[in-house]
This record gives sequence, C-alpha cells and structure tokens, in this order.
Amino acid sequence: MGRVIAEISMSADGVVAGPDTSTEHRLGRDGDLLHEWLFGGTDEDSATAAKLFDGTGAFVLGRSMFDVGVDPWGEDGTFKKPCFVVTHRPSEPVVKGPTTFTFVTDGPESALRQAKAAAGEENVLVMGGGTTMRQFLAAGLVDELRLHVVPLLFGAGVRPFDGPVGEHVRLERTAVTQTPNATHLTFRVLN
Repeated sequence: MGRVIAEISMSADGVVAGPDTSTEHRLGRDGDLLHEWLFGGTDEDSATAAKLFDGTGAFVLGRSMFDVGVDPWGEDGTFKKPCFVVTHRPSEPVVKGPTTFTFVTDGPESALRQAKAAAGEENVLVMGGGTTMRQFLAAGLVDELRLHVVPLLFGAGVRPFDGPVGEHVRLERTAVTQTPNATHLTFRVLN
C-alpha cells in the first residue's frame, strides 16, 4: 500500500498563498513567487519538479485550490490521475482529459478512502491548499510531509500551521535537497 504524502511550497516565513486569493490572483497577490522554482527555475529545480508526482496514483485537494486552479490547469487537468476535492459544496465530477475531479462532501477521511482505492499500491498526494493539508495533519492521516521552502519572506498571507494541527505533530527529517530556488525538506510524520 502506498503512503499519504502532504506536499506544499511555502516562503521561509511559512506563507503558502499571498493575501487576497481570487481567480485573478489564484495564489494571492504575488503568490506565484512561491512556485518560480517549479515552473521557471534552473535545471536542478526542473529535475526536482519532474519527480514530484512519481509514484502517485491519486490526489487530494481542497475546494479553494480547485476553484482557482481548474482553469489554469488546462484541458488535461494537469494531474492526469484521479483527484478528490474536499468540500462542503456538492458538485458533479469534472472531467478534464485524463483527470477526473470528484467532489467529496463527507470529510477528509472519506476523501482519503476514495483516493486510496483509486491509487491502489501507489501514493496519495495531498496537494493543498494549506487548510486541507492542516486538516489531514490534524486527523493523523499523513505519513510524509514535503515542504518546498522558497528563500522569500512574504510577510502576509495564508499560513497553514497557524491553526491547530493536533497535539504536537512530531516529524523526523528523512531528506533535504537544495536547489538554487528552494530547499526541499522531507519528513516522516511520527504520530
């Protein structure tokens, strides 16, 4: 059985989306700076980015991430695997080429059960946003946490760890990779 991996890019001060998230500013004002390593970095950044989805059989994301991302993701839906959207607003599945977005209204545990069934032996990747990742950590549903820390102090915006994540989530660092535009940290979640 695969692992449940939560993965997100953030600034050095813990911001995962700038202020004023909207369809015009899908990652908040200047939030695209958090993903420059992913889309326009060096060869080292590109090599790290190319491995992000290796071994992933399904994705979980929050409704806000879906709402601001679905148009830029294009006609193939970017992920090319089943995606499960945690939401309070029911919706019919959205199919974008090989990517099907299924809306799950009965909580993170249900979304994870469905994603694990779809992923089979592969991993389930919780992509965010920050609120969804925090819910999964608080519920004890994450095996591995990957943080892509961008050398930037953002100041204001969405910080996923400002809210409760449970009783002290203990982590064991298992890998560190440095590229010119980010430091990539991998942790095993111990509890």
